[in-house]
Amino acid sequence: MIYGAEPWTLIEDLIHKFKIERAILGLSLRDRIRNDEIRRRTKVTDNAQRISKLKWQWAGHVCRTTDGRWGRRVLQWRPRIGKHSVGRPRVRWTDNLKKVAGSGWIRKAEDRVWWRSLGKAYVQQWTLVGC
Repeated sequence: MIYGAEPWTLIEDLIHKFKIERAILGLSLRDRIRNDEIRRRTKVTDNAQRISKLKWQWAGHVCRTTDGRWGRRVLQWRPRIGKHSVGRPRVRWTDNLKKVAGSGWIRKAEDRVWWRSLGKAYVQQWTLVGC
């Protein structure tokens, strides 16, 4: 279900779509049973946590590659064609990473120890959203 989730842009609506545990047990929101209890019953891992962990690890991997592949160049690319659309800007793939690691996250990802310690904060952010 989450194969290839690394390039997804994480937004709260997407995280909430993965809440199928209630359907498995035949529960509704009216039953007032917390997601933690449902996860304990089904023994299913939290998809929000798993997806955010995969994305964080993949972002670090892409930033550490030095063999000239296109991944790092795509992360730094800024299109300058046409007009901006009206309304709120769309969430970009890197926006969530910048919240946790700061604007220079691409350089910071090269330090594996530091990147892994920040990854726990990033995963926790999406775990709290998914509850």
